[in-house]
Amino acid sequence: MKQKVEDYFERCGGKGWMHIERLLVPEELGPHVKMYAKVTIDPHSSLGYHEHHGDGESYYILEGEAIYQDHDKKRILKPGDVTFTADGFGHGIENPKDTPLVFMALIINNDERLD
Repeated sequence: MKQKVEDYFERCGGKGWMHIERLLVPEELGPHVKMYAKVTIDPHSSLGYHEHHGDGESYYILEGEAIYQDHDKKRILKPGDVTFTADGFGHGIENPKDTPLVFMALIINNDERLD
């Protein structure tokens, strides 16, 4: 079920605006998934570097181009690229272009008690 879009400014120490459209409510996600969402980062904006503890996150790029920081390495992402940041590691993503960056974000809980 589509939810209201959440708008964030300078999220995780990033710059500019990003927008999160959560596609499923918590009751639909179950115990293993924390978030499934379509994320849009405005032109020349970013989601700052942040670490994951107790979960991991995957991005699937739909539109635009990104500079992706995976721990201590940076690389360019384009539509069709997929990332995964494991529990205990960090990442950040920047939109250096004049068009929006759109991607799917999936956060998976890493709680051994759920197995």
